[in-house]
Amino acid sequence: MQKSATLNLRVDPEVKSSAETVLSQLGLSMSTAVDMFLRQVSLTGGIPFKVSLPEAPRQLDVDRMTDAELISKLNAGLAQLDAGEGLSLDDAVEMLAI
Repeated sequence: MQKSATLNLRVDPEVKSSAETVLSQLGLSMSTAVDMFLRQVSLTGGIPFKVSLPEAPRQLDVDRMTDAELISKLNAGLAQLDAGEGLSLDDAVEMLAI
């Protein structure tokens, strides 16, 4: 089947570049990947993957903690700080850098 429809999309340049790198390693072009995605949408009748907000682990989700749990976590963190344990801000930021 000849491809004749054209899509014009605006995407974040960094996301596009990152995706192109991955797709290149898979031996796929952006056009082929988009075509695959659209075929899956047609076949499944929806987005072919789960679309949702990430859920924080229970131990990190402040909204799901009781006041007592939150105070306990904060006190444990302060105790680590007083004991000289933990990471420096620079080390923590470096660990979180993507």
